[in-house]
Amino acid sequence: MADMETALKELMTIDGAIGVALVDYNSGMALGVLGGSKELDLTVAAAGNTDVVRAKMRTIEMLNLKEGIEDILITLGSQYHLIRPVTGRSGKGLFLYLALSRQRANLALARHQLLRIEDDLDM
Repeated sequence: MADMETALKELMTIDGAIGVALVDYNSGMALGVLGGSKELDLTVAAAGNTDVVRAKMRTIEMLNLKEGIEDILITLGSQYHLIRPVTGRSGKGLFLYLALSRQRANLALARHQLLRIEDDLDM
């Protein structure tokens, strides 16, 4: 089991990682961030992506689907943004956010590593 700091450090080792955050989607607050750049303010991204997660959860509820979000992919011209809700009991209401460089990242491998890290996360 990995704590938040260890999980964020592990996420930053993924090829092409620009920045990572663990976010509370009830408040929109980033509980922890690592990386980022002048162009990518992770606290702003955390708050904005909270709206994305909430909107998708409302849509799933309105459609009466009996499924949860596995992950959400946002593709930009030069970046991939991956959002993965934490599924463990202790992570209820949290999601991991990973920003990747499209030129350097392998999206399939990044998703696989994000799943493994999320599974090991212990809050």
